[in-house]
Amino acid sequence: MQIDLVYHPDRTLKGKIRRRLVRLAHRRAAVVNLPRPLISFSFDDAPASAATIGAQLLEAHGHRGTYYISAALAGHDGPMGRYANAEQIAALAQAGHEIACHTYSHLDCGQANGAQADEDAALNDEVLRAWGAPSATSFAYPYGDVSAAAKQALAHRFTTLRALHHGLIETGSDLNQAPAIGIEGPDGEGAALRWMMRAAAKKAWLILYTHDVAESPSEWGCTPVALERLIAAADRLGFDVATVADAAARIGAPETARQSARAAA
Repeated sequence: MQIDLVYHPDRTLKGKIRRRLVRLAHRRAAVVNLPRPLISFSFDDAPASAATIGAQLLEAHGHRGTYYISAALAGHDGPMGRYANAEQIAALAQAGHEIACHTYSHLDCGQANGAQADEDAALNDEVLRAWGAPSATSFAYPYGDVSAAAKQALAHRFTTLRALHHGLIETGSDLNQAPAIGIEGPDGEGAALRWMMRAAAKKAWLILYTHDVAESPSEWGCTPVALERLIAAADRLGFDVATVADAAARIGAPETARQSARAAA
């Protein structure tokens, strides 16, 4: 299956208005009252370098991360290097890392309807479970975009749905379009550290994300040294480090009706 990872956003006036209005639609407000700040380290698309080097760096500090997987990418080459294959994804799950959903085909949820988004997520869940991962409860929108219909449909399936706009998760934040900070680009480490300081001061939840973890990373990735320094900073600043699913449970994020039905089955 050939997947085009080049983002082709809807640049029409309608698209621009949609992106503004969707932030107001189908919200699920967080209630955050934490004794200590909380941080999650996550990896989008799961290049093999994130599944190996990234996992090793977290594990060396006794932590685990969240890997947002699009199963159709597994084992293929892309702009961030080769993506983790089924065996590497299964190994991550066995080591205690969270395997989360990024749709099966890396679907642009901003230009998909509800049925398309739900079906693609369901297929991803089926494949990942066949590889040995549990059903995902966390989701990240590919490209960070979503339509109102897709947001509504996916909110019935997942506890958290992560976007790409900057911010902390605190009381009132939308768990159906949660903010995050990217460790990417020339100032990725610096930006992440500045947001960590804000989260520490507010005792809020911060989600960091990157893609590849390499000595010469892509424009969407970071170096091992930068990631290791941020993990060490989280420990030094007194953060509790948790996967996205575990962090959602700590703030008491409610399960969806569909997740409750799966757990009871």
